[in-house]
Amino acid sequence: MTEDLFLDLLSANLLYLLLFLLIVIVIVKGVKIVPQSEQHVVERFGRLNSVLAPGINIIVPFLDVIAHKISILERQLPTASQDAITKDNVLVQVDSSVFYRIVQPEKTVYRIRDIDGAIATTVAGIVRAEMGKMDLDEVQSNRSQLIQTIKATVEDAVDNWGIEVTRAEILDVNLDQATRDAMLQQLNAERARRAQVTEAEGSKRAVELNADAELYAAEQIAKARRISADAEAYATSVVAQAIADNGLEAAQYQVALKQVEALNKLGSSPGSSTIVVPANALEAFGDAFKMLKGRG
Repeated sequence: MTEDLFLDLLSANLLYLLLFLLIVIVIVKGVKIVPQSEQHVVERFGRLNSVLAPGINIIVPFLDVIAHKISILERQLPTASQDAITKDNVLVQVDSSVFYRIVQPEKTVYRIRDIDGAIATTVAGIVRAEMGKMDLDEVQSNRSQLIQTIKATVEDAVDNWGIEVTRAEILDVNLDQATRDAMLQQLNAERARRAQVTEAEGSKRAVELNADAELYAAEQIAKARRISADAEAYATSVVAQAIADNGLEAAQYQVALKQVEALNKLGSSPGSSTIVVPANALEAFGDAFKMLKGRG
């Protein structure tokens, strides 16, 4: 009895159940949630219809199909090594790597089959071409400029593939052993040359400093002599002024004072116990003492 009742109820509401099931299927097929790190390429009847951005998207059920799920995260190509010849005919082995991300999935999907292989081949050709334009010394010293040039050239080459090259790196530039030995000899010779130049510059600087010191000493001696001469001239002018003011007596007084000072120095000398002077000198000293006594 219960089974008959259930079958009657099911047969009466079968249309509604089918309609509810259809609505559920339509919702499941028509509402798509795309993760933040992906974009989905939608096809309709085998042709590109749209690209679904991250978030909730609505498509036409049973007509639209998600054909490709593309990651938009930044990718790194495996490190690639390729031989190249520089402008000065040196064979080098260059290790390079490229970082990129997909910005237009519809171009990446429908215009190129193996995106990693295509980029790697493009980078290898560009690296060889750029290496052929530079000498080995320029490659070693201008690596950052070389990286920027390679990056810009790769961007131009892969523009139609819907990708963005975020960074290009030259990881290493390897040389063969013979070239390394030659560069080492050149480096040692350059160091020896710099040492000799530095030593010569030091000797030159020492000579210049000695000459400056001698010149400075001569200038100071000349200044001292000039000051002494100025002092002597000033003393002479004072004596001359005194003679002009006081007459011959002032001059005689100065002479007598000098004679007495000389006699005192001669008598106080430790190496002279006996002093012999001429008679006229004794008379001169006597007159000097009388003049000083009278002056006092």
